[in-house]
Amino acid sequence: MYATILRTLLASLLLLAITGCSSKQKAEYEKPAIYWYQKMMKSAAAGNLEKADNYFTSLESEHIGSPLIPEAMLILMQAHMDAEEYLLADFYLDEYIKRYGSSRNRQFAEFMKIKAAFFGLKSPQRDQKLVLDTLTKARNYIARYPEGEFTPMVQTIEVRLEMTNYLMNESIASLYERRHKPEAAKIYRDRNEKSWLKKEDIRPPSRGWLGWIFD
Repeated sequence: MYATILRTLLASLLLLAITGCSSKQKAEYEKPAIYWYQKMMKSAAAGNLEKADNYFTSLESEHIGSPLIPEAMLILMQAHMDAEEYLLADFYLDEYIKRYGSSRNRQFAEFMKIKAAFFGLKSPQRDQKLVLDTLTKARNYIARYPEGEFTPMVQTIEVRLEMTNYLMNESIASLYERRHKPEAAKIYRDRNEKSWLKKEDIRPPSRGWLGWIFD
């Protein structure tokens, strides 16, 4: 008798679960663009970015030509930057540039990509490639948009990265010297010789790389 009751109870629970899922699915598709946009905004404001991303996917899937999409991309990009999720911020920026890359939009989006990479730099010693890649992007940006609205901010980032790269080369050279490898040390010292920076002009970090490069 107990087995029969248990089977009946399980069947009832399963039916409720299926019915509940079915109701939820019916309620969460084929909605107006503004519905998904508002849901996305509400989730982003609450800090639930995974949910916000999912609502954006629904917006994009059901309303691919909606004028709300570019604005939604920028909102999610900024939300992910604020949450220090720089790879996701970069993803939205890439998509924004691909689809809506007018001259001014591109300047802004490329600036934000450089900014995202810069703030994503947690440890220069481990992220040497990111330092150099971001430095190259900053130099290219300045050359491409010498009078651009965002160029002064990119120039500030470039100087910080130049100093970071200089100190990084110095640190690596010193390490090679301690290990009695003068030839390897000379390679990194020679790189600094070609820099417009001078060692005496740079204050080495006293409280860690992260705080120093952003101060």
